[in-house]
Amino acid sequence: MIEAEVHQLLRKFLRQQGHTQWPHHLTMARLVARALRLGRSALLQTGSTAAYRGRYRLSYLMPALVWPGPIVLVVPDTIHQQLVQDEIPTLLQTLPTIKSIQIGDRWPSEAFQGILITTPSAWLSAQLSSTNPGHQSQRGVPAFPPNIVTLIDGIAPLIDWARTQLTCSLDDADWHQLGLAYPAQQGVIRDLRVKLTHLAFQHPANPYSCYLANTEEYALLTELYNRLSATPLGLEALPQAWQQFHQQLERANGMAWLQLNRDSGQLALQCAPVNLAEMMAPIWQRQPVVLIGAAVDEEKRADSYRQRLGLDDLTCLKFTPDRQHDGIQLYTPDQLPMPNSSRFPNAILQEIRHLLQLPETRTQPTIILVGDTPLKAQIGSILAAEYGSRVQVEKTELEQNSILVTDWDFWQDYRLRCPSPGLLIITTLPIPSLENPLVAGQVAYYKRLRQDWFRLFLLPTALQTLQLAIAPISAQQGKVALLDNRVNHRSYGRIILKTLNPIAQSTYLDPNWLASVNQTL
Repeated sequence: MIEAEVHQLLRKFLRQQGHTQWPHHLTMARLVARALRLGRSALLQTGSTAAYRGRYRLSYLMPALVWPGPIVLVVPDTIHQQLVQDEIPTLLQTLPTIKSIQIGDRWPSEAFQGILITTPSAWLSAQLSSTNPGHQSQRGVPAFPPNIVTLIDGIAPLIDWARTQLTCSLDDADWHQLGLAYPAQQGVIRDLRVKLTHLAFQHPANPYSCYLANTEEYALLTELYNRLSATPLGLEALPQAWQQFHQQLERANGMAWLQLNRDSGQLALQCAPVNLAEMMAPIWQRQPVVLIGAAVDEEKRADSYRQRLGLDDLTCLKFTPDRQHDGIQLYTPDQLPMPNSSRFPNAILQEIRHLLQLPETRTQPTIILVGDTPLKAQIGSILAAEYGSRVQVEKTELEQNSILVTDWDFWQDYRLRCPSPGLLIITTLPIPSLENPLVAGQVAYYKRLRQDWFRLFLLPTALQTLQLAIAPISAQQGKVALLDNRVNHRSYGRIILKTLNPIAQSTYLDPNWLASVNQTL
């Protein structure tokens, strides 16, 4: 069987290369080989540190190269070049068989039996296409034919990828096209657009520059479509973008929002589904899939994650972290005020000053994660006055002793390229803010269904973000300071600490505890 063959080849390769960094290579390789042989889907959580280092990829590349049948390999751009230029060529030199590898956004030919490497956007775009599900090429070959085993690596942002593909947007050019499609209604279209723009700019400014459409704004959009429907042309003359927006707007689980640029006075309308399950479920039925990610759910069965993506029963496995190599020293002070307290900014500034005295901050970059935009600016300016040019706010040019003040989004993009940090300071947990209209829209959907919106949406999102953020620190058994006292006093704090394991935790800044990770792990 292919499981035995893959086991022997990978074990031989690991011995030759001296790869001993990840203890689960052979187990994962056998699971992937079994999924290929049986055509059974699987969900594998490798752990955030293994994903950060990319140590697990040998475990699915070996069975993919040995398997005689065709495979689609979906990988993010961040690891694309590493696979193509390094890892796959290295493996091919050691294997007795040669398998064709191609890169593109569609299946090469009906006879192709190799591996097609593609991007998440290309694959999802074809799978989610509602106007042309087959996504036929000029040669009549679907972009991704059904029943071909598909491996998807790096699935942490899969929900966001899918929602981005399903988001419909209308901007200035789309309004112009609508006027051309209905020349007799240009006056009506212009008047309704002016009213909608006026309403949009009445919203108070927020850091996100977007606002959920309210009842009055929905009514204007409905009136626009009703007016056009009553014309001799009907809605059949709608440009494609307006048709898609209308279909999305009428969905029971959709949400619409207004994206504003106050400087230029521009308004964009956007609409997307809240619940992706009903649209994603047919995808998983078209072909067996092996989903591989860092840490997408706190549980091995990944019930919450699977529910959000419409995944049926499949083989699930969550690999445990390597306690010898993946632990962190975690400082969670117990006397700080809660983040909603007026005393919180001054209190955490004092803690940050203490932490910046640690020796690691002089030889390695220090990362300070601040989710609140005004607080980020405040901390950045105060520290810059005290530490000078060492302090950088969301910059990528870092010196050995730099202090980087950043939000979660910037750090998620930059963490793979950042020099190894010596200290990570987290001011607040990355629980999505209800002040963000897009978060509020999703919470409102869960509330309508009388579901636990915190446990099903906010907490899983925070856990995934947190684990990915600390991966560079965990990779070198470094130090993390979590200054959000909710981790000590809220019931979900235990879940967060369990997710971060293995940890050596302390609620006080003990110099002996901070001296050496080897004494505590």
